[in-house]
Amino acid sequence: MKNNQNIFKKLDKNIGQKLSIGIARSLWNQEITDKLYHGCISTLTEYGVRQENIKTFEVGGSFELIYAASYMQDQTIDSIACLDAIILIGSIIKGETPHFEFISQSIINGVKDLNIKKDAPPIILSISTDFNQQQALDRAGGKYGNKGSDGALTALHLISEQHKLFYSF
Repeated sequence: MKNNQNIFKKLDKNIGQKLSIGIARSLWNQEITDKLYHGCISTLTEYGVRQENIKTFEVGGSFELIYAASYMQDQTIDSIACLDAIILIGSIIKGETPHFEFISQSIINGVKDLNIKKDAPPIILSISTDFNQQQALDRAGGKYGNKGSDGALTALHLISEQHKLFYSF
């Protein structure tokens, strides 16, 4: 497995100055989600997003991230979305039952449904799905980078591409 952050090397370091980003964060497997969350926040601020423009919605488990994303997507002022993107942070570690598969697939389907809503901010997945704790740690700032940081870069890149297509930026 390789880290793909180099695909974002042309991203403008000041892109975030006028952006508002939502983060929905699961508290389950908090050792992992804390690291993902801090990686995400660090990357967003590195690219100019002001701390006060990062809105965090904490939920108990990864399944509830769907609700948090939907809620955050629906927040508007004068029919304009309050957020430019929403990043979902969670950690699902396989246990001895099929629960892992049910939760993982439900989240993917829920996010897919939300991402096709018209005039709503995009939702980015930074949910680590791993077979064990070590794999999760490896993706939360370990040897495979930080998937929270990757999610922040993905959101910023997507916003940048939207602006290139439709707005003067």
